[in-house]
Amino acid sequence: MRILIAAAIAAPLVTASFAEAADVKAVSQIQNVMVFPSGAEVLRTAKVKLEPGEHTVLFSDLPAVAVPGSIRVEGKSTGKLEIGSVDTRRLQVPRTDPAVQATERRRLETDIEKLRDERAVIETGSKAAATQLALIDKLAQLPGTLPPVGSAAAAQPDWGQIFGLIGQRSVEAQKTTLDAQTKMRDLDRRIEDLVKKLQALTPAQDERTEVKVFIASEGAQEAELSVRYQVGNASWVPYYDARLATGGKAAAPKLGLVRRASIQQRTGEDWVDIAVQLSTTRPGTGTAAPELFPMTVDFEENMPQPRPMSAPAAAPAARSMRMDDAAEQLGAAKLKAAPGMVLEQAIEQKATLEAAPFQAIFSVPGKLTVMSTGEQKRVQLDAVDLEPTLVVRTVPRVNAKAFLYAKLSAPKTTPYLPGQVSLFRDGTFVGNGRLPQLTPGEEFELGFGMDDSVRVRHAIIDEKRGESGIISSSKTDVRNFRISVKNMHERPIQLVIHDQIPVSQQQEIKVELVAKTQPTKQNIDDKRGVLAWESTLNPDQEQVLDFGYRVQWPAAKRVLYGR
Repeated sequence: MRILIAAAIAAPLVTASFAEAADVKAVSQIQNVMVFPSGAEVLRTAKVKLEPGEHTVLFSDLPAVAVPGSIRVEGKSTGKLEIGSVDTRRLQVPRTDPAVQATERRRLETDIEKLRDERAVIETGSKAAATQLALIDKLAQLPGTLPPVGSAAAAQPDWGQIFGLIGQRSVEAQKTTLDAQTKMRDLDRRIEDLVKKLQALTPAQDERTEVKVFIASEGAQEAELSVRYQVGNASWVPYYDARLATGGKAAAPKLGLVRRASIQQRTGEDWVDIAVQLSTTRPGTGTAAPELFPMTVDFEENMPQPRPMSAPAAAPAARSMRMDDAAEQLGAAKLKAAPGMVLEQAIEQKATLEAAPFQAIFSVPGKLTVMSTGEQKRVQLDAVDLEPTLVVRTVPRVNAKAFLYAKLSAPKTTPYLPGQVSLFRDGTFVGNGRLPQLTPGEEFELGFGMDDSVRVRHAIIDEKRGESGIISSSKTDVRNFRISVKNMHERPIQLVIHDQIPVSQQQEIKVELVAKTQPTKQNIDDKRGVLAWESTLNPDQEQVLDFGYRVQWPAAKRVLYGR
């Protein structure tokens, strides 16, 4: 078997004109889809039988959103096969099979004809009953008709019997007429409904992308042609489960990190029972670094003085953790085992990983069906067990509570894309967090909620304002605080206390840190004035921290504390 691969922009490889090529319609099926964080690449294949000569193979089942510049054609054949140029265009195609629609129209037309024939028969019977009623009415008038003058008296009929017969036939004729009217009314409604269905059976049109592949076949053979193209209305989003086991005196803490993916698409074609791969590559996000241009500085022309800017609005309060997944995570009913039955834990399938220097590709196990409705298809990618370092962090100035953090290093395999993480502590769902973009081996932290086994207290010990100096007087503001933290765990904990002092915005304003215990770090994360005290607390140990600050400025001026 020979294999031939040609790009969509390849020039014709045969000397004869392709204008007279025979058209071969190819019915292709989706075999594989590689989904990116934004967009996807789809692989369609079709088998065609070719006679010797030149042909035009038509692929009319690509979606309208297929990116024309991304279309590539490849081929495998049992003989010599040359692929020439590849053309694309937009076209309208029936949403359903035309043959099926024609059959449905014929069925409706036949049903309408049968109902109309049935109505004609009933209408004929109704007319006959009306004629019979007219004759009966004339018969009822006979007893009132006098014989001509001078005529011999004729024998009189038995009018009682005649009147009885007339009444009976009249009732039968009226009943026949009423039944006919009821049946005709019902038939008219059914005919009207079928006519509406027939009128509504106009073939619906879908916009598609048609691909024309010009090929030349040396002999009669079978070929398998593949079309690759990219679409934009598809994506996958990572999300994570972080399950922390805090351990105990003799057990070290463990953290299981499960990476999952949510796949969705609105490409106009359903992905049914196909192989799906997920790539961390982000096509179209830029292929080159931005360019810098010269920046100049010059004297400003005389301009009106700008108006003073208004004070910045207060920062909005932090939103509470979403608990959207709590019901889903915790609401499952427990399965009770029958006596003597041993229940085994279900194993969730994981994707296989193909790591490359610049991307990671996850092959989802089995076949997936992802409908073009935007509904999410969720799969598990991988799971790793990590050894975290537990740290208790508190910011008593804002909230006199302790919060448990797990310090981790990302696995040295693939990058982790940013996404939501569901947090579990010792099997209990505690809330949702956010995992940042992580490179292999990068350190990060995850918060696992409040630690009620650590008691935190914060108090203002001293708060004074005064004025000093005779010739050049100045004002001072002195504030002192006390923070106490007690460890009520059965094991030692690593403790980090955060607080802050004011930051001067003017040279004339002097700020001095006053602390019996100097902070371990200052200007945390490049935030001026933010302090940190780090220590290790043994079980039942309490740490007391006294610190404060002194602010001094010219007495003739006023100061304002702000953010």
